[in-house]
Amino acid sequence: MILLGSIGALFIALPLTGLIARTPWSSITDQLSSSTALSALWLSLGTSLASAMVALVFGLPLAWVLARHRFPGRRIVRALVTVPLVLPPVVAGVSLLAIFGRNDGLVGRILFDWFGAQLTFSPLGVVVAQAFVAMPFFVLAAEAGIAGVDRRFEEVALTLGARPRFVMFGVVLRLASPALRAGIIVAWARALGEFGATITFAGNVEGRTQTLPLAVYMLLESDPEGAFALSIVLIAIAIAVLVALRGRYLGGAR
Repeated sequence: MILLGSIGALFIALPLTGLIARTPWSSITDQLSSSTALSALWLSLGTSLASAMVALVFGLPLAWVLARHRFPGRRIVRALVTVPLVLPPVVAGVSLLAIFGRNDGLVGRILFDWFGAQLTFSPLGVVVAQAFVAMPFFVLAAEAGIAGVDRRFEEVALTLGARPRFVMFGVVLRLASPALRAGIIVAWARALGEFGATITFAGNVEGRTQTLPLAVYMLLESDPEGAFALSIVLIAIAIAVLVALRGRYLGGAR
């Protein structure tokens, strides 16, 4: 088992080691300060944060309903929520085109004809694509956190005269806050690293829809050193997220 475990660890570690070895550390500052890198970085930060907020605003009520209410079709709703987790990213992008595409989308055509709004090939389209793939991570974490709160705390609060709204926000969601924080951080990280749905639905227009993962993909052919430098940034963010989750929110070994 030790031998097989070591092979498994090497299988994961070697590609990361190779990336670190190929990164142009002497010129990494220049690589990261290029117009392409800075544009992709700021766009990724802005859209991923917006996507995380979308996941929070719409995902929290959904998680509450799934955790606290029993209704016909509840299992189907939960299954639909988790579909983006296993859906190939390109298929996710195609699905978004089918509903939000400007010409043939069921909703996108109405948005364009009535309001002149176009989601495809726009920063807002990037947010939609990222939120679509990231929201399930928050919903699952939030549902587990809410369902794990002992109902006796609510009963005590109600007995003491607390209003239902205070019980929800001041008791249940406060006790579930570690899971909520973990969910929103993972959702943000997932949105930041999204590639397939974004390039399929929003395109890869530099300065408009080209996020960090898309910039890495494009630079890999024209400027490999730049691609390696941006990849290091994404890996550093991923490691920071995992360390934060492991140590503070998930109660794992430190």
